[in-house]
Amino acid sequence: MKRLFAAIKIHPSPELIRIYTELQNSLRINNIKWVDVNNIHITLKFFGETEESRISEINNALAEVASQNSSFVINLKNSGIFGSSYNPRVVWFGIEKNPSLEKLAVEVLETMDKTGFEKDRQNFVPHLTVGRIKQVKDRRIFQEVIDKYRTVDVQEEKVDRFLLFESILKPRGPEYRILETFLLK
Repeated sequence: MKRLFAAIKIHPSPELIRIYTELQNSLRINNIKWVDVNNIHITLKFFGETEESRISEINNALAEVASQNSSFVINLKNSGIFGSSYNPRVVWFGIEKNPSLEKLAVEVLETMDKTGFEKDRQNFVPHLTVGRIKQVKDRRIFQEVIDKYRTVDVQEEKVDRFLLFESILKPRGPEYRILETFLLK
C-alpha cells in the first residue's frame, strides 16, 4: 500500500517565502505545524492508502485528463484560515478564481470517480495549506496577524503539469516522492 495524492507543485518565489516566514514568525507563540515551504502544493485528489496494483490504472486515467487540458497561469494571493475564528484549523494562501484550474480539478475528480476512487464529500476549494493549527494561545493577536495578511499578492505560477505523489509519513513531517508527471498541452 502507498499513500497517494495528485497535486500541482508550487515553486516558491522569494515573495512567497518572505510572506510565509513573516507569518511563521508572527504566529510563533501558537502551536502550528508549518508545511515545509518546498512541499507546498495544490491537492487535486487525495487517494489515501492505495494498493500498488492500482497505480498504473491511476496513471492512465490522470494521463488522459492531462492530455485534455492546456497549461495556464494561476495567481496565488491572500491568506486566511479554515475553521472558525474560535477554532481555526488551517492557515492557507488563496488562489485567484481560475476557470482552467477549476476545469482540471473537476476532470481529475470525475475521472477518478469513474475509475473507482470516490469523489471527496467537499467541493474543490483551491488553496495552499501552509500551516495546521494545533493550538492558538492568544486569539486576538492571532486574528490580527491573519487579518494583516488577508489581502496580499503572493506569486504567479505557471501550471504546465501535475504530479502523482507518494506521501511517506515521518516523525518530522511527510516526505513526498514523485511517482509520475503529467504534462498539460
